[in-house]
Amino acid sequence: MFGILLWSILMARNGNKLASGILFAVLLNFKHIYMYLAPAYFVYLLRAFCLTPGGQIEIKNFLALANAVIGVFIASLGPFAVMGQIPQLLSRLFPFTRGLNHAYWAANFWALVTAIDRVLLKYIQLTGSSIPVDAAGVASSSRGLVGDTVFAVLPQVKPIHTFLITIVFQCAILIKLWINPSTKSFLTALTLCGWTSFLFGWHVHEKAVLLILVPLSLLAAERHAYFRTYIIASVAGIFGLFPLIFTPAESIVKVVYSGIWLAAVYGLLSRRVYEYPKSPIYVLLDLCEKAYLAGFAPLLALVTVLALRNERTSSGGDKQASANMEFLPLMATSVYCSIGLVWAYLRLGFIYLFEESTYQGQLNGIQ
Repeated sequence: MFGILLWSILMARNGNKLASGILFAVLLNFKHIYMYLAPAYFVYLLRAFCLTPGGQIEIKNFLALANAVIGVFIASLGPFAVMGQIPQLLSRLFPFTRGLNHAYWAANFWALVTAIDRVLLKYIQLTGSSIPVDAAGVASSSRGLVGDTVFAVLPQVKPIHTFLITIVFQCAILIKLWINPSTKSFLTALTLCGWTSFLFGWHVHEKAVLLILVPLSLLAAERHAYFRTYIIASVAGIFGLFPLIFTPAESIVKVVYSGIWLAAVYGLLSRRVYEYPKSPIYVLLDLCEKAYLAGFAPLLALVTVLALRNERTSSGGDKQASANMEFLPLMATSVYCSIGLVWAYLRLGFIYLFEESTYQGQLNGIQ
């Protein structure tokens, strides 16, 4: 399905925006998670295809796109509508009863919030503080099980809260895309829209990080700022998927393969797009980012040791001690990876909104 996404982006780059929209409609009906990217497609196609640079509607283009997209949805959802299964379909597509966090804690903003809640709870338990604690939250949030997430100390988060936060952040991106709907601007906005939904969405799966990394990879060779953002996001995103590949034989493969990939990509792209730091603050940021990336080595060692300890404890009969520590490797992975993904998101957002007015192209230069 990522092939269809890349095909759609290629069509937009080649100027065939109608084909780009049709391909995305097909993709969206294959997998609803691509709805994360839909706002960017909607704004881009409306502004760059359905309207003239002066803001006048292109009736022919609008009708062609609307009819094509509606036709795709009728072909896909028509049989379900005839059988009266649309409500059942919607209930499965939007599982609001499954809780804020996925079982493995996707490395997003809510992983950080949940970890902070756990730290505050532990502090209250150790110090005997009078801060009120939700009893339901004491046994929640850190077991790696599917279910509702209840905070012990922090205010509870509802689906409407995640929706509003996502919309607010996406609006800033989409306004910039509306003003400058070039292909390069669209690709960056597309990445940021998917990223916003990943960071702030409800019950996000860790695999959804690929919706960020695939389009972001197309920007990595443009300039050094995009390259650094891509490296940070890729390392954090890929490492965050490691818990899904957990057998000993697979563990060796995933580490070796990822190491070879990183060495190849970093070595080739860094020479192509390297820029000398412009000021001391850029030097400091560069050092901090390198220190963060280097931290994945001790994190891998820590997670491996904890996993071996839990396995040995469980096989030795002390299942209670094993259960108490079972989720710690997952939590450590999610929290550390989420720090990198949140930082890389802010990094790309700043570049897009404040540094790239010339690079992204003006309205009269739509490509």
